[in-house]
Amino acid sequence: MGVSEDSTSISYGFLFQYNGSLPNGDRGRRKSRFALFKRPKANGVKPSTVHIACTPQAAKAISNKDQHSISYTLSRAQTVVVEYTHDSNTDMFQIGRSTESPIDFVVTDTVPGSQSNSDTQSVQSTISRFACRIICERNPPFTARIYAAGFDSSKNIFLGEKAAKWKTSDGQMDGLTTNGVLVMHPRNGFTEDSKPGVWREISVCGNVFSLRETRSAQQRGKMVENETNQLQDGSLIDLCGATLLWRTAEGLSRTPTVKHLEALRQEINAARPQCPVGFNTLAFPSMKRKDVVDEKQPWVYLNCGHVHGYHNWGNKEERDGKDRECPMCRSVGPYVPLWLGCEAGFYVDAGPPTHAFSPCGHVCSEKTTAYWSQIPLPHGTHTFHAACPFCAHQLAGEQGYIRLIFQGPLD
Repeated sequence: MGVSEDSTSISYGFLFQYNGSLPNGDRGRRKSRFALFKRPKANGVKPSTVHIACTPQAAKAISNKDQHSISYTLSRAQTVVVEYTHDSNTDMFQIGRSTESPIDFVVTDTVPGSQSNSDTQSVQSTISRFACRIICERNPPFTARIYAAGFDSSKNIFLGEKAAKWKTSDGQMDGLTTNGVLVMHPRNGFTEDSKPGVWREISVCGNVFSLRETRSAQQRGKMVENETNQLQDGSLIDLCGATLLWRTAEGLSRTPTVKHLEALRQEINAARPQCPVGFNTLAFPSMKRKDVVDEKQPWVYLNCGHVHGYHNWGNKEERDGKDRECPMCRSVGPYVPLWLGCEAGFYVDAGPPTHAFSPCGHVCSEKTTAYWSQIPLPHGTHTFHAACPFCAHQLAGEQGYIRLIFQGPLD
């Protein structure tokens, strides 16, 4: 998962992207979740000397493969190079699309609703190869901070002429990456009382700004003085193509475990819910089988929440095969299979799986559906919409979720 899986090691936090595992399986640094553990040896860096190019010192800082540096190109004639030196008090973790060695956690574009990665390859990625870096304090309270951009294989970050950049009041340089790194901290932590926060943009030096007019506009937003780049339990990180959820070890200790979710699944199945039409017993398939519809799988009418087994009743051809009439209440709407949400890190409480997101049919607790249906997630370069955390499908309907109505056995 991270640098070390030793039970005695200190965990800074966890990043979640997908519902339990990647569509094509987790491989190496490309996986659905990533644990940040304290490294055996500190690898953090902090800013030191500033050079105005093109001086020999600046050229040397850029070409030195052992020296971290950030280059800010102001014009063809002028570049400012900021050298970074080793910081023995911090650990650095880098995230991006690149599979080169400086990247600890390789992220791929989230394709809404996709169960396999076959259709993700054709999408032109908007995620930066070296998207961001997280710097964690090696000493208590192990604070984690996020910064836009990551160092490449030559230990450099280059902000070209077109990137938004500026000189700060204390004479330092700062800038934004092309598509930006956005962060949202929830209010009231990541609990059943959570409320969405406000999306902000994080700069290369970790300062906080209001959003630009569009994702890659050259004009930066307003600086937000009273907010920080410090990650907290439930913070969302958007890399323009993938949104990651940050959870702390303490926060995860309050959320359900995979074992708990499995127990809830078995509890529902033990109640032997029935299809009101075929009278056959329904059962949620195991968590591992999350992409093949099972013959006992429960299906739901999204307009009313009545749960059935799969059947052809009320399937009128003139409705284009998408909408069906519920045999219980005659309401007409989409009819979809139900899937249990597998990634426990997305749950805000350990409540029973009584509600489903619409239109994807992912099932979890009422408080979890209520929370995620309020979160506007960045979509593309300038729109936001609520989405299912398990599959990134845009939510539909009045609330974005429904209460499930199961029929018990008649005996």
